[in-house]
Amino acid sequence: MAASPRPRPSLPSTPPPAENRCYTSAIFMADNGRSRTWLWVVIGGGAFFLFVLAVFTLVYLALRSGPQSSLTGFGEKIGVIDLQGVILDPSTTVQQLKKFGDDDSIKAIILHVNSPGGGVAASEEIYREVRRVRDQKKKRIVASIETVGASGAYYVSSATNKIYADNGSIVGSIGVIAQWVNYGDLLRWAKLKDITMKAGEFKDTGSPTREMTPAEQAYLQSLIDNMHGQFIQAVADGRKAKYEDIKGIANGKVWTGQQALEMKLIDQVGDFQTAVEDTAKAVGIKGEPTLVRPEKDRKTLADLLFGDLSEWLPTREKLLEQHTGFYFLWK
Repeated sequence: MAASPRPRPSLPSTPPPAENRCYTSAIFMADNGRSRTWLWVVIGGGAFFLFVLAVFTLVYLALRSGPQSSLTGFGEKIGVIDLQGVILDPSTTVQQLKKFGDDDSIKAIILHVNSPGGGVAASEEIYREVRRVRDQKKKRIVASIETVGASGAYYVSSATNKIYADNGSIVGSIGVIAQWVNYGDLLRWAKLKDITMKAGEFKDTGSPTREMTPAEQAYLQSLIDNMHGQFIQAVADGRKAKYEDIKGIANGKVWTGQQALEMKLIDQVGDFQTAVEDTAKAVGIKGEPTLVRPEKDRKTLADLLFGDLSEWLPTREKLLEQHTGFYFLWK
C-alpha cells in the first residue's frame, strides 16, 4: 500500500509592507504619548490642588489661632491692650484687662489708645476695670495716646497711673452728645404716617418722626447734664484733681498733646516707645521688656479668600447716627 503523503507545514502569511508597520507603530506611540501626557497633567493638577489646599489650611489655622504670646511662667513682661475705634462693646477690653491684671508674670499694662470715645456705659465699664487693676491689684497701668484719645477714650485713660501723648495727639472732649436724624418731613413728603402707641408721656421721647416738645427737650437735657457730671467726677477722681478744676475745662473742646500737658490732662509728651521704656523702669524691669498682646480677632475663611469685608458691611459704628443714645464721643 502506498504511504499517504505527509502534510506540508503551512507557510507564514506574507508580512505587511514596511511602510504599514511604521504607520501602525507611529499610531501606537502617539496614543501612548497622549495617555502619558494626560496622566502627568492629572497627577500634576492634583498635586498642585493639594499644595494650594495645604497652604490655605495652614494660613487659615494660623489666623484662627492668632499670634498669641505665652503667659505661662515668669518673665519681665508688659501687657499691651489696644483701645481703638468707637467704644460700644466693653466686654473684650474688660476681659483683657482682667486677664493681664490677674497674671503675676505681667508686671504692668499699657493701654494703647486711638479712639474718639463711644457709649457712656461702655466707657464707664472699662474705666472701672482700669481703676480696679490700678487700685486693687496694685498693678501699674498707663495710657499711651496715639492719634486720638478723646471723650470716652480720655475717660478711660484718666483712670490710669500715667498718661502719655504725642505733641500732635487729640486729647480731651469732656462732654456728652445725643444725636440722631429726624425724618419726619420725609415721611410727610412721601405721604407716610408714623403710628405710635405708648403708655407714659415720655415713652417715645426722641422719636425721629416728629419734633420734640419743650418738656421732652428738658427731660433729655437733664439726662445729658447728669452724665456730664459723672464724666467730670470720674476724670477728677482718676487724675486726683478737684471737681471744679475739671469742670472748668469740660466744655467738649479738644486739645493737642502739647496743650493738654500744660492743662495737666496728660502727664508726659512721648510716643509709645517712651511709654514702654518708662513703664519698664517704673516696675523694675531691666533691659528690653517682652510685650504681650492678647489674642487677635479670629478671621473667617471668607476673609482669607476674599479679604477683609468689614468696610462693606453695616456695623453699629456705621449705624451710630441712626441710633438714639448717649455718647462720650468726639465727632
